[in-house]
Amino acid sequence: MFLDMVRADIVIVHANQLLTMRGFSEKPKVREDLRDLGIVEDGAVAIRDEKIVAVGSTREVLSVVDRGFETIDASGKLVAPGFIDPHVHLVFARTREDELEMMIEGLSYVEIKKKTGGIMRTIEATRSASTEELLKKTARILDQALLHGTVLIEGKSGYEMTLEGEIRQLEIMKYLNKLHPVEVIPTFNPQAIPPEYEGREEQFTAEIAGKWVPEIARRNLARYCDAFCDIGFFDYKQCLKIFQSCREYGLKIKVHADWLAHSGGGKLAAELGVVSADHLIHTPMEVINEIAKLGIIGVLLPTTPFCYLGKYANAREIISRGVPVALGTDVSAINMSENMQMMMTIAALQMKMLPTETWNAATINAAHAVEEGRRLGSIEVGKQADIIIMDIPNYRYIPFHYGVNHVETVIKAGKIVVENKKLVKEHIPFYENY
Repeated sequence: MFLDMVRADIVIVHANQLLTMRGFSEKPKVREDLRDLGIVEDGAVAIRDEKIVAVGSTREVLSVVDRGFETIDASGKLVAPGFIDPHVHLVFARTREDELEMMIEGLSYVEIKKKTGGIMRTIEATRSASTEELLKKTARILDQALLHGTVLIEGKSGYEMTLEGEIRQLEIMKYLNKLHPVEVIPTFNPQAIPPEYEGREEQFTAEIAGKWVPEIARRNLARYCDAFCDIGFFDYKQCLKIFQSCREYGLKIKVHADWLAHSGGGKLAAELGVVSADHLIHTPMEVINEIAKLGIIGVLLPTTPFCYLGKYANAREIISRGVPVALGTDVSAINMSENMQMMMTIAALQMKMLPTETWNAATINAAHAVEEGRRLGSIEVGKQADIIIMDIPNYRYIPFHYGVNHVETVIKAGKIVVENKKLVKEHIPFYENY
């Protein structure tokens, strides 16, 4: 299996199950491939600097690794790629837990927005918050994500909806990406039409397309743009105008598609050939077919309908039609769970995804949803050493044993950043050092 002896800094040995997700660095998994985890029994992984240098059974790996490495005994445990979260609304000042009773009583997202102001309250609070406050709150979200095994997120702006505010949010993400072990891929997210533009939606759209997108691109602050195409927000034509500007200025495209209603987001995603279409709850199956043909990643977000007691995306049908599916948390001011294990649990128990499918959707396919499948998302020689060790015997324990954090150790780019379920402080920036 190995031609030469290799040097290693860390070798993880005797994993009860090692989930490699191997063989799909160039393309995401679809249909039956989603059921294969590339399991190695009594598995081992050797790490040198930031990279994986050997993978196989413990016997195979130890036979080719030179002496002088740190050993991590994973006996009875599961070793897997770190989770990747491809949909997070990251920077905001005010959560809206006071909407909980209204959710439970059955009010829809749009009804709550009309009654209380909804997202506008968070926009107002975020605009008023200091950059120091936003940095601190955002870092805490990253800390929680890391403790639960997430090594990379796609972070969206959208909670200020002024050019200066959106730039501030993207700069906060860029700054924390340099300091925090969790990688942050920034997305400019026109998320809502603020009160000062009510009745002037076309003017606001033109301003975003004509001024905001070029300036954000000029400053190289975002990889993606993701507009909220849904009722009560931006409509199909407005999103199209924004996305045409993004194409002109080099921002790649993601779409909030058909969460609240069949609003044309999925159709727009297929027409533009975007990187990912997210939600897909009300997307017609003829549009799902087009998304599948183009290989667009379908990012399914289990906790949004879970929180709003609503309709889930039809994961079984979406998978059967050949869409490469990924999972994300959709962390936001109304939806606070940084735990990808919980997403996998809801996806299995409520959306009827198989445990194997949820694992692939949270790792290798999630990596492809942010175009990082060649670097992350699987345990293969040459890839970045982003690895989690979980105190569970096998992959079926998620979603079987839910409601707790099973992650014991997180290795990010070859460094142990979570150990014994605690952050390793020398690798985590304290707020006073920001």
